[in-house]
Amino acid sequence: MERAQVPDAAAFRAFRQRCQDGSWQRDRGGLAVSLQLPPPGCAVHQLKCRIDVPDVPAETMYDVLHDSEYRRQWDSNVIDTHDIAQVAANADVGYYAWRCPKPLKNRDVVMLRAWQVEDGYHTIINFSIKHPKYPPRKDLVRAVCLLTGYLVHSTGPNSCSLTYLAQVDPKGSLPKWVVNKASQYLVPQMLKKLHKACVQYPAWKQQHNLNMKPWLYPEQNKLPVLALSELALQSAASLENIDESSLAEEKDESSEHGGLEN
Repeated sequence: MERAQVPDAAAFRAFRQRCQDGSWQRDRGGLAVSLQLPPPGCAVHQLKCRIDVPDVPAETMYDVLHDSEYRRQWDSNVIDTHDIAQVAANADVGYYAWRCPKPLKNRDVVMLRAWQVEDGYHTIINFSIKHPKYPPRKDLVRAVCLLTGYLVHSTGPNSCSLTYLAQVDPKGSLPKWVVNKASQYLVPQMLKKLHKACVQYPAWKQQHNLNMKPWLYPEQNKLPVLALSELALQSAASLENIDESSLAEEKDESSEHGGLEN
């Protein structure tokens, strides 16, 4: 098994470059989307979505992306999310389960998350790992996050841009409508909800442990410390393959709340 490693400075630079490269299509709402479809026989596509946020400082956006307690308030995709352990001053391990568009089965992941603030950029990188106390659940499909993350760039005292990148193996040959829905609707919708959540965050945080931000102040982190030697990268080959390629999209009013990636 390949051991998990905390991303180094070179990995953060490579992620930033990956977020910034490529061609983009911009919609009427100001969102820019870039979708790299996988080759035949492969389920892993890369989706990037970028949004300019004129009324939220980069620091607030970064706090919201980290704050798992607040995420349970604004992210209706969430089935369960919580932090598990600390592996470095700028990295932890967490669990996230989310609802998928009907009739797909819901998914979950166990991920290592690392973060960095440098040169006006706030970066969060996630990838799947195996944790001995979090095996796959029977009621959920364990997805494999090859790489997801956020790049927040300060564009002014009260403005920023956010790029979201996701390359996830959902374990199964997904129907074309799912990929289309993710790129055209689900992820952009999630980012718009995130924007609204950011606007509301300062007032919420005033009432919920105002000064508690362990992602900025490592000494506040009360999570148990976990050795990296106890973790391994999660390979797709070791998980059950779920073929949902023949499923037809259901007309469901709540489907707008379904998501595909963290």
